[in-house]
Amino acid sequence: MFCVKEKANGCLFAAWRYAILVNKYGWKVENMSKLSKRQIEIFDFIKKNVKEKGYPPSVREIAEAVGLSSSSTVHGHLAKLENKGLIRRDPTKPRAIEILEKDENGSLFAPSRPVPVIGKVTAGLPITAVENIEDYFPLPEHIAPKDANVFMLEVVGDSMIEAGILDGDYVVVRQQNTAENGEIVVAMTEENEATVKRFYKEKNHIRLQPANSQMEPIIVRNVTILGKVIGVFRYIDG
Repeated sequence: MFCVKEKANGCLFAAWRYAILVNKYGWKVENMSKLSKRQIEIFDFIKKNVKEKGYPPSVREIAEAVGLSSSSTVHGHLAKLENKGLIRRDPTKPRAIEILEKDENGSLFAPSRPVPVIGKVTAGLPITAVENIEDYFPLPEHIAPKDANVFMLEVVGDSMIEAGILDGDYVVVRQQNTAENGEIVVAMTEENEATVKRFYKEKNHIRLQPANSQMEPIIVRNVTILGKVIGVFRYIDG
């Protein structure tokens, strides 16, 4: 389960929901005829993963779940599900599986797009940003429109806890190189270290302010703004 925050002081979008679902895992099943037992197992696992975690499994996770050792075999079964109109996928990206099955009201589930997860950014003592894509994570298009440059970063540290950004959260970041005072940004300092802080441009310096009363601000002459934080995704146990 996830909580998405589009403003740091309030949860505006909670628990990405998919409507009322039926079947074994709460889903309505159509076009299931002529599928093999293994394909039905794979389809059920994908739906279960989406329902419980909010995102589709990777090919490796599918293989482990249904007892297959070959990723190419999994891709073959996914192709069959796609041909039946049950899923849509982008074979160039991991986890880019979208369920096309309709709910009991005849509506398709919310469209999503794969968003790159890029390294980690500390919210305490800054660490050097890792600028390579580690994974892709599907986000609803109303959070991450197709025409927007959006990425995600995992937060390490507790300097933004008073803004509701916790250690282990994933911040959703819209790429931009400017910011208004008070906005939460991902900033690269002169030491080429990245951090999540509130941005303030003051008379002779830039102040990167933590949202933790126990921590001091970072004062620098110049920073590079990598993007503005527009959301937070969080795993919630239970």
